[in-house]
Amino acid sequence: MHPTRSRPKLVVSADGHGVVSHAGSRLLADLADVTGLTSAFTDALRRLRPRGTGHDPGRIAVDLAVMLADGGEAISDLALLRDQAEVFGAVASTPTAWRLLAGIDSAGLSRLRSARATAREVAWLQAAETREGIPTARAGGRDLPGLVLDLDATLVTCHSEKEQAAATYKRGFGYHPLLCFLDNTGEALAAVLRPGNAGSNTAADHITVLDQALAQIPDAHRHGTPILIRADSAGGAKAFLGHVRALRSRGILTHFSVGYAVTEPVRQAIRALPEQVWHPALEQDGTLREGAEVAELTGMIDLAGYPDGTRVIVRRERPHPGAQLSLFDLDEGMRHQVFLTDTPYGEGSLQHLEVRHRAHARVEDRIRSGKTTGFGRFPSRHFRINAAWLELALTGADLLAWAQTLLLEGELATAEPKKLRYRLLHTAARITRGGRRLHLRISATWPWRNELTGAFVRLTALPRPAT
Repeated sequence: MHPTRSRPKLVVSADGHGVVSHAGSRLLADLADVTGLTSAFTDALRRLRPRGTGHDPGRIAVDLAVMLADGGEAISDLALLRDQAEVFGAVASTPTAWRLLAGIDSAGLSRLRSARATAREVAWLQAAETREGIPTARAGGRDLPGLVLDLDATLVTCHSEKEQAAATYKRGFGYHPLLCFLDNTGEALAAVLRPGNAGSNTAADHITVLDQALAQIPDAHRHGTPILIRADSAGGAKAFLGHVRALRSRGILTHFSVGYAVTEPVRQAIRALPEQVWHPALEQDGTLREGAEVAELTGMIDLAGYPDGTRVIVRRERPHPGAQLSLFDLDEGMRHQVFLTDTPYGEGSLQHLEVRHRAHARVEDRIRSGKTTGFGRFPSRHFRINAAWLELALTGADLLAWAQTLLLEGELATAEPKKLRYRLLHTAARITRGGRRLHLRISATWPWRNELTGAFVRLTALPRPAT
């Protein structure tokens, strides 16, 4: 047996020079410049710099978004960028950042959203020129045509009194934001900050978020490209689905796939189904899902008030241990889930439509990751500041998604933010100078050094927008 050797003895001091941490986050800062996000934010927030002096407000907003993408949780975490000026340049102080957020009103938020849409169009054009364009969403082992938008709400706990924070339906206290993500890339398209007691199935809020999300999609993709809108049963309000259908009159090819409550008429219809109409369900890789079946209930349930062509589909499966079951499920010995879709007959089997809807669950992963990218904790007592913070958190999520779409390959192109931070963004490096240039030297033994340096090389090769 070989004895376990002790670790080398160290003498720790805080007098190092030319060493930086989180060097990989510079990738996101440069990506914001290359996509035109920084300049677009500068134009959007120009009125907050009336005398043309001090820090550029657009640059402050981008630095905050980079900090959030890097895993920062408070405005004071800007110190990480500010104290490494050799890598990140001049970064605003914490009070200056506070003043910027406090100065963003509803009109400023609208301008920020427009700026994000402008940068998104550039990023998508860059993806079309350097890669194969925006990736397709997948379900059941198949590519889904067009774009897939997932809407869902989440609860964010506040441990102190904040403006418009309120008791939630889960007996907590805080906010109840509604969000929309693009399943193709993971981009955070839109969000609305709401009080904790906001309704889950409020049609007006769903319409607002969807319209904001569609405004983020470049014109070339918004018109003429199939767009699937997915939501859980909270998105099943007739007014919302009517709005989704009405978008077609504006040239937006929308369809919906939303959850539906298992009401008494639904239970009666399920009981009336003959066994031969049930078909095996699918896994996300296209294989058969053991113990699960799907069937159609269209024509057996009154859908008055819903858009024409709305279909009802049900899945039943043996419940897994710990599943929350209704009395109906316990009586039947199966767990049932129902959803509505207006996808016409002939454009996919029942099994495909069901597994496509079930892929909506990916939005829960997006939200979980988003809560580590800014909207899991709100910094201010003032609602308006927190709304601006949420918009910059969406920007941070976009920067991560654009980095994966434009700059990364293999496993890292689909990794969650936690893995990206550990392997790339939080990389340490050494600063050296030579030949009138500043060099960022990543350790030759860092396991992901090639992935990070390769990303920087691809960044320099991205086509720049015309100015």
